[in-house]
Amino acid sequence: MRSFLSLACFIGLSAISRAQPSMPAGPYDRPSGDPHQSRSTVIATEGMVATSHPLAASVGVDVLKAGGNAVDAAIATNAMLGLVEPMSCGIGGDLFVIYWDSKTQKLYGLNASGRSPYGISREVFAQRGLTEIPVEGPLAWSLPGCVDGWFELHGRFGSKPFSEILGPAISYGKRGFPVTEIIAGYWKGAEDALAKYPDSAKTFLLDGHAPSEGDVMRNENLARSYEQIAEGGRDAFYRGSIAERIVRFSESHDGFFSLKDFADHTSTWVDPVSTTYRGYEVWELPPNGQGIAALEMLNLLGGYDIAAMGRQSAQYLHTLVEAKKLAFADRAKFYSDPDFNDLPVRELISPAYARRQRERIDPERAATDVPAGDPQLQHGDTIYLTVVDKDRNCCSFIQSNYYGFGSKVTPGDVGFALQNRGALFALSDEHFNRLEPHKRPFHTIIPAMVTKDEKPWLCFGVMGGDMQPQGHVQVLVNLIDFGLNVQAAGDAPRIRHVGSAQPTGSEMEAGGGTVNVESGIPEMAIRGLLAKGHRVARVVGGFGGYQAIQIDWERGTLHGASEPRKDGIALGY
Repeated sequence: MRSFLSLACFIGLSAISRAQPSMPAGPYDRPSGDPHQSRSTVIATEGMVATSHPLAASVGVDVLKAGGNAVDAAIATNAMLGLVEPMSCGIGGDLFVIYWDSKTQKLYGLNASGRSPYGISREVFAQRGLTEIPVEGPLAWSLPGCVDGWFELHGRFGSKPFSEILGPAISYGKRGFPVTEIIAGYWKGAEDALAKYPDSAKTFLLDGHAPSEGDVMRNENLARSYEQIAEGGRDAFYRGSIAERIVRFSESHDGFFSLKDFADHTSTWVDPVSTTYRGYEVWELPPNGQGIAALEMLNLLGGYDIAAMGRQSAQYLHTLVEAKKLAFADRAKFYSDPDFNDLPVRELISPAYARRQRERIDPERAATDVPAGDPQLQHGDTIYLTVVDKDRNCCSFIQSNYYGFGSKVTPGDVGFALQNRGALFALSDEHFNRLEPHKRPFHTIIPAMVTKDEKPWLCFGVMGGDMQPQGHVQVLVNLIDFGLNVQAAGDAPRIRHVGSAQPTGSEMEAGGGTVNVESGIPEMAIRGLLAKGHRVARVVGGFGGYQAIQIDWERGTLHGASEPRKDGIALGY
């Protein structure tokens, strides 16, 4: 049996870091870097969906074939994923989207993350003698933003009625769906935790046990919740019986949710932010997410001849890790709810700041003490899905419960677990990300898009807590610097550095952290990293979970990728 650390690292998560989610895993992990596990790029002309479960991708393609657009297909796919991969996502969690609208030729960003309850405060934890927010149970809850995000997207860009969009997930919820290989492993890893909560056990276990690969699983309670949302709209969730049942459950189980928390919830349309990397414009969302960490890392790497260093070389991997340390030190200090802080986003992603930060990288030695920079001198469980339709509307969509099954708590008969994003708040009075009433916590989930010549070139994401910005950068370097195709760029072995300061205020691991490497990283590169002072650990499994669609405008084709670290697939027509 593999160690817990190795299993957790399979999906880009680790027990080393307190602030990172610990997705349950099991004996179903696929190793990375294995050429026999590599897949071919999927190529289509009309439309495409790529995500982490074949049934969900199939549902999305069906919506496209029936005349739906990228938003319709994305919501249908997400609803299906909430059923078939409930540990990773669901309507008890949050979502973020970057969307390219072909009519306006413009990018739009949606932050559909929820806020802390009005009735909670840091004093609640002090009175209970808690120095950290528990990762399980009602104290970790923040309001679920997913459903409001669906309706914000649909109200602006959607075309099909919700009865059609949610219809497939409702049908599968009632009649059942087969559990796939990797997801069965995740489910097994959460079995003991779910058993502690009676409603979670009723909803997600079969006779007290997690379903195995090939078992047919039903969730009629979730199907009924979807039916209520399809009929009553977003208010069925935030002002109707679903909210009322969650609040009643909260009041009887030491939670802090109120009806006002649900009634006052709103999503926020935001402008995506970008940096230019070797002629490509890379787009992320601003905080409270961590997307700009990828932009900071790319700005730093842009000053080096990465291609000349060589793919999987010790010098490239060292430079990547040192850039990550600098970006994540800023992440720990600055990334938080912009409604509560004046955040220096423009400064952090500026080329001038990158030039100053680059001077802190020693090409021959790993840094062990990495404080945040001074950007003002110039005055992490998750699913990812991507959809491109026939009109070339592009949807980069990420949605999560944070940990596997979130807080592990299912409130009564609603059919879904509530997220534990509140665990990412800091309890320090001085921290930007300190817990306050009605505030959004720091978020790890980040969608991404790349444009070239003012048109979408790549719609992609990488799952897995703090692996996400590291994964974004590694995929883009594989594509742009090393010339891999869209599938090979995700299949290629990755590294994940752990130990940097976290947004909850904890300090970086002594010695500069650990570089965890997948099995495909060559021994010569590992020896080179060790010689530069890095702590290195090989792990069984892999980091992250990647899907992407690349657009070839000249030939009119879509190239889709879904890596073998997940059960997913890219489907097109």
